[in-house]
Amino acid sequence: MTRHEPPQPSIGRIPTFTAHPLVVGITEDPAPVLVAAAESLAQALGSPRLCFAFADPARYVIEEDPDGSVRHAAIDPDADDDVHERSDSIRTALSSLLHTEGWEFHYLAGRPDRALTHLARAVDASMIMVGTRGPGLAEHLRESLRGPVGTHLSQHQHRPVVTVPLGVVDWQDPVAL
Repeated sequence: MTRHEPPQPSIGRIPTFTAHPLVVGITEDPAPVLVAAAESLAQALGSPRLCFAFADPARYVIEEDPDGSVRHAAIDPDADDDVHERSDSIRTALSSLLHTEGWEFHYLAGRPDRALTHLARAVDASMIMVGTRGPGLAEHLRESLRGPVGTHLSQHQHRPVVTVPLGVVDWQDPVAL
């Protein structure tokens, strides 16, 4: 059996940065610094669309549509999750943080790296932007178990990945060292 070799990054595969959408992976509570950075970068690049996306790991994809949207269902059929309420809440939070028009929100399902890659491919994004958490035991444990989304993205698709620090370590703090 021949091993499948995935396509490798090359100059011909990278979309031009100007006039292409920017995909931004967010959490349920979008970080203001990530939203501001995305808005600023999209404006600087002349991006026609700013595509914010939340990938719900408690749901799985039933069908992926060519426009990047997905039909999905809860992994636990007994779970009491109101996707529409959660989606509206995220959309409202984004509305309060954004200052420009031309943005959209996608509620995705499954692993964030795979969901963001699918959306970026569907909208022909120039790059993907995600936040990276700072210090904290909970974040350290989460990233130790699953790994940072930005790292997975940079290793499994050909678009550039921009990471925005959402918290930083003060190197002068002996506890952080």
